Amino acid sequence: MANDSEQVKEVKRLMEAIAAFKDIEDDEACALAVSRALESWPGYQTRLRELRQQRVNALKEQGRTWREIGQLLGGVSAARAQQIGKGQSGAQRRRADREAQGPAAG
Repeated sequence: MANDSEQVKEVKRLMEAIAAFKDIEDDEACALAVSRALESWPGYQTRLRELRQQRVNALKEQGRTWREIGQLLGGVSAARAQQIGKGQSGAQRRRADREAQGPAAG
C-alpha cells in the first residue's frame, strides 16, 4: 500500500500551487494566470479521472473487491468504485438516471 504521507504530500502540493495565485500581487497578472489555469483545468480533470480509473482497475485485477477499493478511495460505496472503474462520471450517472426515468410528466 502506498505511503499515506506521500499521498497527502502530493495533494498538499497541488493545493499549495492553486493557493499561490492569491500571492500574485499584480491584479492583472493574477487574473490572467487564473484564467489560463481555468482554461486548462478540464483537461487536467480528465487526466486525473483517467489515472484514477487505471489504478482502480489495476487494484481490481490484483484481486481487491469493489468494497475494498471503495474504502481505499475514501469510503465511497462499492457501486461507486465500480462506476469509477468503468470511467463513469457523476454527470454521466445523472444523465443515465434521467434517461431511465423517461420523459418528465408535464
